Amino acid sequence: MAILPLVILPDQRLRLVSEPVGTVTAEIRKIADDMLETMYDAPGVGLAGIQVGVQKRIVTIDTSKEEGVRRPQVFLDPVITWESEETRGYDEGCLSIPDYYAEVTRPDRVRVRFRDLDGREQEIEADGLLATCLQHEIDHLNGVLFIDHISKLKRDRVMKKFAKAAKRDAA
Repeated sequence: MAILPLVILPDQRLRLVSEPVGTVTAEIRKIADDMLETMYDAPGVGLAGIQVGVQKRIVTIDTSKEEGVRRPQVFLDPVITWESEETRGYDEGCLSIPDYYAEVTRPDRVRVRFRDLDGREQEIEADGLLATCLQHEIDHLNGVLFIDHISKLKRDRVMKKFAKAAKRDAA
């Protein structure tokens, strides 16, 4: 397994819509393993392929909160098929937007259809942190960032801050 470099805002790749995975191959399994390793190293609770420069619809998540316990989940070609009318606010962050957090309101529960690493169709219903993570990561697959769910003023400030930092780092 390898730790992959993260794609950081304002990199425009974060706005790309990811392609379907297609056939589950050894390469796809290796990408998923590397994404999990990268996510744990960061550390984070979720990661979408595009955040490591892979334009495939792959998501890795681990919302376990117990010290030393890992419950990795891999979602290939995930699609939200249902969302609750009830919403919930959560203070979200993103590995591609380091050290920035903002409250985002999303549906409290979702149902997601996806394929596992064996290529089998699965469906889960999630609530709480897992529901938030799934929505956040599936947004990434569609070129949407969590800052797109906050006010334009706050979003513009974040974009300006990260553009300035990127310019400084490139110099």
